[in-house]
Amino acid sequence: MNVKSDALEADRALKARHRKMWALGDYPAVAAEIIPDLGAILVEACGVGRGDRVLDVAAGSGNAAIPAALAGASVVACDLTPELLEAGRALAAQRGAKVEWRQADAEALPYADGEFDTVLSCVGVMFAPHHRAAADELIRVCRPGGTIGLLNWTPEGFIGQMFATMKPYAPPPPPGAQPPPLWGSEDHVRALLGDAVTDVVARRQTVTIDRFAHPDAFRDYFKANYGPTVAVYRGMTGDPDRVAALDHALTELARRHLQGEKKTVMEWEYLLLTARKRG
Repeated sequence: MNVKSDALEADRALKARHRKMWALGDYPAVAAEIIPDLGAILVEACGVGRGDRVLDVAAGSGNAAIPAALAGASVVACDLTPELLEAGRALAAQRGAKVEWRQADAEALPYADGEFDTVLSCVGVMFAPHHRAAADELIRVCRPGGTIGLLNWTPEGFIGQMFATMKPYAPPPPPGAQPPPLWGSEDHVRALLGDAVTDVVARRQTVTIDRFAHPDAFRDYFKANYGPTVAVYRGMTGDPDRVAALDHALTELARRHLQGEKKTVMEWEYLLLTARKRG
C-alpha cells in the first residue's frame, strides 16, 4: 500500500470514528434544550432571506438549517452522521420547514463551485479535523459575492475549556487534526479564509445557559447526551480512578462558571463571524 492510499484509509477510519462519536448520546436534545437559539442568531447575522440558496455544513439536527428554511430560503443541510440527519428530518417536519438533508463530509462537499448564496455552520464545521480542507470547501461552494457565516465556541469560553478539561483523558488526536475550538479564534478563522473573502465582521457573544441547578447536573447531562463527552468516558471503561478524576474536573469547571444569586446561570462564549466571498 502506498503513502497516498495509507492516508486515504486513515482518513476514512477517522471519519468513521467521528460519525460514531456524534451518534452517541443525544446531540439533538443538546441542540434543542441547551442552545436552541444559536442557529437563528447565525441565520439572522447572514441576512438569509426568501429565495436564497443556503448550505448548512455539519448541520447536525438542523439548528441553523431549519430557521433558514423558515426564513424562506432553499436549504440543504449536510452532516457526516446519518442519525443526526434523521433527527433533523423529524424536527423540520414538526416545524413545517422544507429542508433537503444529505450525508456529506465537510472536508469534501458534494456540491459544485459557487452553488450557494450563503454557506453557514453553527458549532458544526469546527469539529472537522482538518481545518484548512474544511475552510477551502466552505469558500469553494459559495458563489462570488455570497456570504459565509460561522458560529463557533471560543477556546477561552466554557465549551472550549470543557474540551481542554477532557483532553488529558482522551486518546491523542491523529496527526494533522486540529482542536475544534480554534474555529472560535478570530485570527485563526481569518487566516483560514484569507484573501478569498472580504467584509469580515467578527464579534464575541455569549449564550445564557440556565438549565443546570448545580455543577453535577451539568456533568451528568453531558455524560449522557454530548457525543464527545460520552466517547471520552467510554474510552475509560474499567478505570474508575480516571473516571472519578474527570467527574471531579468537569464538576469544578461548571462550579467556576456558574453565576448569579443562586449560582445556576452560565454564559457560554462563541465567535460569530460573517464574510463575503470575493467576486
